[in-house]
Parts: sequence; structure tokens; C-alpha cells
Amino acid sequence: MRLSNLADYAVVTMTAAARHCGGGRTSAAELAAETGLPVPTVQKVVSKLTAAGLLRSTRGAGGGLQLARPAAAINVADIVEAVEGPIAITSCITSSDCAVEQTCAVKPHWPLINTALRGALADITLPQLARQVAQEHEPA
Repeated sequence: MRLSNLADYAVVTMTAAARHCGGGRTSAAELAAETGLPVPTVQKVVSKLTAAGLLRSTRGAGGGLQLARPAAAINVADIVEAVEGPIAITSCITSSDCAVEQTCAVKPHWPLINTALRGALADITLPQLARQVAQEHEPA
């Protein structure tokens, strides 16, 4: 299983945004500079994260981007789902678009596996990611 580049960029962008979570606001351009991602890519990711209710965008003087809820209430599953939609390890989790669905002995087990995968991603919070990134970038 591999996340799309956009999901990866969303996690990177949210981790950078979390470093501004003391009530401070930031911009897509600042997040792009901090992460090394292209501004148009960050703008696209920010749009999806805002639509999903993970970021709040305020216009005008003193405006900018900020987390829409406390960082501890945001996890990797939330971020991935904001960009990718519901986490589904196989297509039969969300649809019945499978040629062997009638004879598949594994299909009853995919929801259990999918729930475990989503749970593992949900167990990783935004503050945990931000701390890990900060520790990796501390001078030795």
C-alpha cells in the first residue's frame, strides 16, 4: 500500500501548520517555504484540508491559515481521508466492483484489516508528528 503524493504532502503541510498552532496564523506561501513544496501544490492541499475542516482560512488583515481544531484532535487518518477520501485497503470495502466477489473467501475479512489500518493511522496525532520532525531537525 502506498499513499499518493498529495496525501504525503498533506501530512507534511499539516505538520508544518501545527508548529504555528499557538493561535498564530500562517499562509500557504509560508508553509511552502517551510516544507520545500511548490506553492501551487500547498495551495491545492490547503484547499482540501480546509474543505475537510482541518484548517481554517481567514481573509483580510491579520488573516491566514490556522488549525481548525486542536492539534491533538487531528490524526493522520483525518489528514489522509481529507485528501484521499475514506481509507479503503481494497475497492470491495467501499463498493461491489469486484469480478470475484461472489466466490471471494477473503472479502469478509477485509473490513477487519481495513479497520486495523485506519486505527493505526488514527493513533498518530499531529503533535506526535510535529515533535518527531522537531527532534530530527535539532542540532546535534
